[in-house]
Amino acid sequence: MSAPTSTDRTHRDDGTASGDRPLSIGELAEAAGVSVKTVRFYSDSGLLPESGRSAGGHRRYGRPALERLLTVRRLRALGVALPAIAELLREETGLDGVLARQRAELARQLTELRWREASLSALTEVGGDPALLPLLGEALRSTPATDTFVEFWRRILPLRLPRRLTTSIIDASVPDLPADPTPAQAVAYARLHALTADRAVAAGIRNATAGFEIDFVQFYEGLGEAYALTTRHLLAGTPPGPGDALDCFVGVYARAKHRADTPAFRRTLAHRPALAADHEMAAYWSHSAELRPAGDPDMGAAEVWLTAALAAAQEREHPAGSAR
Repeated sequence: MSAPTSTDRTHRDDGTASGDRPLSIGELAEAAGVSVKTVRFYSDSGLLPESGRSAGGHRRYGRPALERLLTVRRLRALGVALPAIAELLREETGLDGVLARQRAELARQLTELRWREASLSALTEVGGDPALLPLLGEALRSTPATDTFVEFWRRILPLRLPRRLTTSIIDASVPDLPADPTPAQAVAYARLHALTADRAVAAGIRNATAGFEIDFVQFYEGLGEAYALTTRHLLAGTPPGPGDALDCFVGVYARAKHRADTPAFRRTLAHRPALAADHEMAAYWSHSAELRPAGDPDMGAAEVWLTAALAAAQEREHPAGSAR
């Protein structure tokens, strides 16, 4: 038989010497290896119910209070918050649930620390760029999250889109954040956070399509199909060029503008002037791509491929310097 531990001896010695005699606050503190102040705090918090008071008004505790106090001390050593411990002691939740929540909170804290470390490394690498410090400081005031990105898309998408389509577009457009970011990803997140938090940017993008008399449901569903076709080319490493993806892409714009897909329309589409909204969205996709894993193309990558494919097709049909 193994030798009894100090706690075992405390239980046995107290029990044999004094039977079920209530413990004073000092005895309870000594038995549990904590201070009297700690016992008083837990008692006042309702975690250690008293069994009564002495004639002099001093607190007394029953034997179960020792095991309860040891449980509280051990959970606190693991970082479990007092409200969660109180729920456990009141049997409102089980130990597995408390530990699962603590693991989730610890994972959140570790992720936040990794983002801070990446941000500090980014600042070090650029030599303390004064423009980068406020950018990172603002974005990382709280744990990095995609809420701002989601709200940005809700502001720029047409209000009359059905919820299923809006949700689908947002899911495809908002990148998951890495748990262990690089310094470059910390900067990309900060820039994307600043862009999407600017309501004026979102308003400008939405206003760019405000006057369009088109079926937006058909338009976005068509673009989704074109992007899906393009993703296969991106994953295969196919260079931009003619084919099903480009035909689908041009067809979407032709229907939106009530035009036929003709060579003249393709020339117009290829040489359409870039709007401020186009530059803002290009910036969005550039920062978003930095946050995505390598080899995970998004709609921005598909748009770039399709635009390049259209330009390449026009160049083949009308080489530079040739008469048109």
